[in-house]
Amino acid sequence: MSDVWFTYVTGALWIVLFTAYGLRVATAGAYRSERVEGVGGTAIMGKNMMSATYWGLEPIVRGLVAVRLTANGVTAIALVLGIAAGVAVALGWFGLACLLSTVSTLCDILDGQVARLTNSGSARGELFDAVVDRYTEFALIGGFVIQAHTTWWLVVVALIALQASYMISYASAKAEALNVSIPRGLMRRHERAACLTIAAGMVPLLGPAFHARWTELPPTTVFGIGLALVAAIGSVAGVQRFVWISKALHQRRSQR
Repeated sequence: MSDVWFTYVTGALWIVLFTAYGLRVATAGAYRSERVEGVGGTAIMGKNMMSATYWGLEPIVRGLVAVRLTANGVTAIALVLGIAAGVAVALGWFGLACLLSTVSTLCDILDGQVARLTNSGSARGELFDAVVDRYTEFALIGGFVIQAHTTWWLVVVALIALQASYMISYASAKAEALNVSIPRGLMRRHERAACLTIAAGMVPLLGPAFHARWTELPPTTVFGIGLALVAAIGSVAGVQRFVWISKALHQRRSQR
């Protein structure tokens, strides 16, 4: 099976989802989710897109509960699929990585929904989920570093993207530890996952034509473009978060 077909399958799934959600909005109105309202949308990923995803996953959540799969079990599946996506990237199967990363990211949503529906959420579960997020994100970018190890500047872009991703997550964790409201901004976890997953899917679609046009650049440069977006936007967003936290701490101190 050609790698590009995995991209086609992934794209078809999203087309079906958004088409079905469009019909839902036209007939019954927009879907409302407390989780979506709490997280909020951004310029990269709007609330409508998030609402469509949560709406599409709702019957799957009920199915998982019916077969008694726990939230931690779903998180474990996300870990396995996320690492598999990284291995696929390392081996040059970017279309397959797109599909695996998509399902892994959806499992990252499903575990929280399962926990809420079964009232089984716990601090240990949240810790496990956060750890898995870091491992799956590292797997995808680390896999690309292995794949592109002969092209030094793509490796540098990947490392900057990895640093930006971790600093955004660290800023959120630090804000929570300091009892400061977690700042919102661009390139949050789900946005980074979407950006890199789409970039992976574009490699088998656009990579050959890209390489034919610019022969000095490898086809995997298409994925590098996605990494560059994460690196650039994420680096700025990370700095903004720490500035916001610093101001919040200064304001709290001045009020004492």
